[in-house]
Amino acid sequence: MRDFKGKRYWLVGASEGLGRALALKLSQAGAEVILSARSAERLVALAAELPGRCHVVPMDVSDRDSVQLAAQEVGEIDGLVFLAGIATLLKAQEWDADKVEQMLDINLTGAARVIGRVIGPMVARDAGHIVMIGSLSAYRGLPGSIGYSASKAGLMALAESMHGDLRHTNIRIQLANPGYIQTRMQDDNPHAKPFIMSPETAAQQVFEQMNTDVFHKAFPFGFSLLFRLSRFLPTRLYEAIFFQR
Repeated sequence: MRDFKGKRYWLVGASEGLGRALALKLSQAGAEVILSARSAERLVALAAELPGRCHVVPMDVSDRDSVQLAAQEVGEIDGLVFLAGIATLLKAQEWDADKVEQMLDINLTGAARVIGRVIGPMVARDAGHIVMIGSLSAYRGLPGSIGYSASKAGLMALAESMHGDLRHTNIRIQLANPGYIQTRMQDDNPHAKPFIMSPETAAQQVFEQMNTDVFHKAFPFGFSLLFRLSRFLPTRLYEAIFFQR
């Protein structure tokens, strides 16, 4: 187990769902938690529930100036968890430019904006911890997931590249790819959601990973194997399994 006592962790996308549940976990473990999201009201409500030290720093990851100002306010940190994300189910036939670009901008470019503000100081002092929350949809493109699958695939590639560059340093990069989590993201999803998890269950999985040196974790384990192995399937077999919607 890692000692989080006194460590400063910045959680981006902490106002609800997995981010909220993980903030509680880290605070209970003794970390000083900095909470960021667009909704200041939700962040303040969460801060009132945390047992340890915390700070509320509202931020919009799609706005470069907002990210810059927030990073300046946050200051030096020991760790960053990027959880911000949005999901809208879209088929190619229903392409909505605004929604597709918004998903890419928040889920992928937003991560790059925030990480770009903290990685330099971490490299300079050769210490730090960055956790990125991806999705099982990252492994191969899924039908009806224009924008979302691509953004999460990009996030996974970003994490893999950073891990490769920093693996011999004291900066730890971790990627968590969860399956379905019971959040507002699922409200508009008409499809079956097998093995759906509560935010608390998912947060426990991420927290356990954060206590190890394991770079990549996909969960729930059995369900995630289908997606992980899909990368090795011939195209026709992959389509037969996944293109049934």
